[in-house]
Parts: sequence; C-alpha cells; structure tokens
Amino acid sequence: MQDNTNNFDTPMTGLDARTWRVRLAELAEEMGSYRPLGERHFATLIGNRKTLLVTFETVQGIRSLSPNAQPFGFDMVRARGWSHLGLISSGDTWFRDPEVYAYFDELIDDGFFEQFDRVLFYGAGPCGYAAAAFSVAAPGSRVVVVQPQATLDARMTEWDPRFVEMRRTSFTDRYGYAPDMLDAAHEAFVIYDPRQELDAMHASLFQRPNVTRLRMPHVGAALQTQMIEMEMLYPVLSLAGIGKLTPRGFARLFRTRRQNATYLRNLMGHLDAEDRPYLNMLLCRNVTSRMNAPKFRRRLDQLEKAAEEGEFRAPPNGL
Repeated sequence: MQDNTNNFDTPMTGLDARTWRVRLAELAEEMGSYRPLGERHFATLIGNRKTLLVTFETVQGIRSLSPNAQPFGFDMVRARGWSHLGLISSGDTWFRDPEVYAYFDELIDDGFFEQFDRVLFYGAGPCGYAAAAFSVAAPGSRVVVVQPQATLDARMTEWDPRFVEMRRTSFTDRYGYAPDMLDAAHEAFVIYDPRQELDAMHASLFQRPNVTRLRMPHVGAALQTQMIEMEMLYPVLSLAGIGKLTPRGFARLFRTRRQNATYLRNLMGHLDAEDRPYLNMLLCRNVTSRMNAPKFRRRLDQLEKAAEEGEFRAPPNGL
C-alpha cells in the first residue's frame, strides 16, 4: 500500500454515479487497492500506517455528506495519517452479503488486521450495525457506532416497524447479531439519542462489559449529520483510535451542542411539549443573548407576554 495523500485533494463532486465509482476505484488503486464485492458492495484500502480505520458507508451517504464526495475515512487519512479500509454499499444493505463475509474471512486468513497496532471500526445506522458485526474479525479492536441496529431479526426486534424491506434478509447466520460480535472488541462505544425510542431500544441490546453507551439527547434522528455539523465526530474518532475516548471526554465535546440550531430547536420543542415555560424562557433568553435566533426571539416574546398575563411566574432577570 502506498502513502501518498496528495491524490485526495481532487474533489469528486459533480460526477454521475457511474463516473464517481470509476474515479474512486482509480484513486484507491493509485494508493492501495479496490475490490468489488458482488453487485452492491466494494472495498477500498489505502495507506500503510500502524493505525487502521475501518469504515462502513453507503454510496448515497458519501455523495451527500462529504463536501468532496469522498469516503468519510479519507478525511481521517488526511488529518491523522491513518490507514483506511472502506466498505461501501449501494443503498442500505446492512452489508448482509456472502461476498462481504468471504472478504472478511480472507482478511482474517491473511492475518491482515494483525499488521496494525490499532484498529478502529466505525459506522452509523445500518453501517453502524455492520461496523459492530464485522469487528469480530479483528479481536482487540475498538468500535464506535452511531445509532446502530442490533439486528433486524423480527423474532427479536418485532417492535421495530422500520426497514420492512429487510424482513426476509437473514440476521442469524454469519456475522449476525451485532452485540455478540462485540465480545472480541477491546472496547466499543454506542452513541444514540435516548429520545429516539427505537434507536434507544436497539442501544439497550448492546449491554456488554466492554461497551459504553454515550447519550446525545435532543439531537434527533440524524446523529451522524449533527455530529459532523458540531465538529465532534472527527475528535471522537481520533480519541477512540488512540484509546483515549471516555464518557467525560465525550461530554466535553458534546458541549458544542450549545451552538447547534437543531439541538436547540429540539430542546425548545421538548420544553414546550412538557409544559415547562419557566425553563423554556431561560433557554430562549440564553440563546437570543448569544445568537441571531429569530424563532427563539419570537418564542421568548410569547413567553414574556404569557408571564405578564399571569400564566406562570417568569424567572428573575439575570438568570
């Protein structure tokens, strides 16, 4: 594998899907390797450093979330100089494909993961499921997953009405039940919003001695996107990759939510739903004192009027 990250500087935006994949394959082969894995999956391998980041992503997610239309792991190669193994799917497949299983079997047989000092698996949503499930291929690895499903086996998760198109897909054969596959990991972190009921129910299935669940309340259903906007996803992975991610460190990074419009709107909506005008006034005062936030200003005006009319006691000024 070569170690020339200069080739990453060429954006891949504005390409149609076929041209984009051809260009990605060329880029990967210039610096490592490209491997098709059946009709809906492929793998890219780049770098020769002793820390390996293994990411699971979708073509659609890469093309919509990355400003350069490049796999998420490429940014970590640029920023940290890590090696990167990217597993990429066309659409949400949960990577339930015998060709993907065979690829990981081959990596295991070749002792691929043993050449690295540190291995970190990452994915979000269906890709988070896959990151947890396939981490068993590299015992002693670290794992960070965002909003993962534990399984879609209806016999275990019949309470989840989402993803009905996957009901006939087996989640009980090889690399199947994601929480069990984490048993070989050194440590794993499951990031979720406890206010998202179904995500929280899946997160509860990951209860293991080596698993730490990290809560992000009021962030919503698109945690990965919001973590990128809050500029906390890269620091989280950087800390996890060197074995220094802790709940306290995560909480410190999560303080950036105070500047995140989605979080603040969700929190305001929650306080309204819970009929907590006193706390909501404190929130709106704080936000309008720091940010240009017309929606919070309008809500503050409404709350001040309600307080003047005696509907509740307003908090003292200065709080």
